[in-house]
Amino acid sequence: MNKGSLILLGLTLLILGGCASQQGVDEQARQYSDPKDPLESVNRAMWDFNYDVLDAYILRPTAVVYAEYMPQFARTGLLNMALNLEEPSNTVNNLLQGKVSGTFVSLGRFILNSTVGLLGTIDVAKEIGLNREDEEFGEVLGKWGIGTGPYLMIPALGPNDPRSGVGDYVDGAYGPLDSLNIYFTVLRAGIKALETRAALLQQEQQLDSSSDPYSFVKSAYFQNLEYKVKDGQVEQTKEQEALDDDIDAYLEGL
Repeated sequence: MNKGSLILLGLTLLILGGCASQQGVDEQARQYSDPKDPLESVNRAMWDFNYDVLDAYILRPTAVVYAEYMPQFARTGLLNMALNLEEPSNTVNNLLQGKVSGTFVSLGRFILNSTVGLLGTIDVAKEIGLNREDEEFGEVLGKWGIGTGPYLMIPALGPNDPRSGVGDYVDGAYGPLDSLNIYFTVLRAGIKALETRAALLQQEQQLDSSSDPYSFVKSAYFQNLEYKVKDGQVEQTKEQEALDDDIDAYLEGL
């Protein structure tokens, strides 16, 4: 994975994985039986490190300052610019899934916002009805029948899986992301991470009130992957339905 993709993946997924600690849970007595999570004992330790150290001392405080002191118009412009750089990958990934309409929408958005929209800082395309068609290569692989593989909680990178990791590597290889210098790549990654973490500030209480935040986020992670691959047409088990209200509210902040 190129360095820019690694940074973006790490900062963004840390937000999903590092938002609640495992206080009060007796790890010695817990039985790990999730077939999707064969390394659960190790993953839980990594989860605690992500939350208790990285999120608590770095990401969350930075996100709070960013949300409180950065003018909203500047935040919007920077985020628009960061997202605009992903439109070429959205274009290719839509095409690989046979989504012709989405392909042209993503291509049109990139051309229009990169020119009239002042290098993407203004989402002109949205104003004329061309809404973002976000597609990742990991979704393409899922569409082709490739499974996620085991759940992985990686230090600093948070929740991950082999399919998503490969997908992010490929997405980072599309232009213009592959040609960005390291400083601009870090800036772009940081903007997306801070905006996502700031959006989750209102969701923290929901995670803290969960009986097992680790399992809650893991379920949300896999349901979110399935939702993307199936374009919202997800069949749910009774267990998943029991978590629906909480997970839906959590994902609204992502």
